[in-house]
Amino acid sequence: MPTCPAPVRRLDAGATAELTATAATLLALHGSSTSPALLADLPARCAGLSEPLRHALRPVDTADGLFVLRGLDVDDLRLGPTPGHWSGVGDAGALYDVALLLVSTLMGTPIAWDGQQDGRFVHNIIPSPGHESEQTGASSSVLLTPHTEDAFHPGRAHLLLLCCLRNHDGIATTAASVRLAELAGADLARLKRPVAPILPDDAYEQARHFAGRPAPVPTLFDSPEGLTMRYDPAYTPLEETDEAWREAYGHLGEELARVSVAVALEPGDVLVVDNDIVVHGRVPFRARYDGTDRWLKRASVRVEGRPTRPLAEHDEHGYGQAALTAWAA
Repeated sequence: MPTCPAPVRRLDAGATAELTATAATLLALHGSSTSPALLADLPARCAGLSEPLRHALRPVDTADGLFVLRGLDVDDLRLGPTPGHWSGVGDAGALYDVALLLVSTLMGTPIAWDGQQDGRFVHNIIPSPGHESEQTGASSSVLLTPHTEDAFHPGRAHLLLLCCLRNHDGIATTAASVRLAELAGADLARLKRPVAPILPDDAYEQARHFAGRPAPVPTLFDSPEGLTMRYDPAYTPLEETDEAWREAYGHLGEELARVSVAVALEPGDVLVVDNDIVVHGRVPFRARYDGTDRWLKRASVRVEGRPTRPLAEHDEHGYGQAALTAWAA
């Protein structure tokens, strides 16, 4: 697996200073990164940013659907210890919450979920005791299988942003673009049919108990820009599908593994991926739970006017999960 060949978009010192100062001003004015008033203030603040910074923080425009934004300053000592669970983070790293929200707002509309991390618009991705072997961001000891973020839901993000605050061990995030995969025509045809559903992952407790019938969804579908994907093998009931379809699904997994890259994020890096093209995961590691473990911030973004998803998604129930938008918070 190649290591960190993802395109890098660098913020210069002036752009970093402007973004950080704007985030600090918002935080000082509204008192908390979760304040509804702060969320409502984001579009106006973004409109006031300089054109060079706005250009640097444009959405993904690379052919393979990902890049690393580099240049934020993270002070490891001032950050404090990595918490043991997202619920214990409090205001730690709040400045980076706001900076990530500003970046998200320039790229689209930040979204949150009422059933995940108390409806926060920025999630904390940290290893947590008791969750080591789950297929969620709180795991550590297992491979986090490459997947589309929130693949179970029709309102899933178009863009996923992962901001690194701490990664002393160089633990890699994996990413693979479906645009680089090579599949036979028969496999493509099978995977474009709605055969299997995608179930909610373990981070969505309420959704996992939803009583509605799961709807089968296509794994691959075409868009004007090219092939797109909705993929989460850990939460797809493959045992309920026919052998030919499972074989095609397996070929897709093999191809994604072949083209996968490993991105060892550094503090201040933001990995931006197109959630319709790129699946992401994480290599296994041993968590220490001593305050020095890997710590990422995660934001999800919708981009209006992207005609890349099947119309049938409008009829899905989303397992009862409602997406929240920042401007309505």
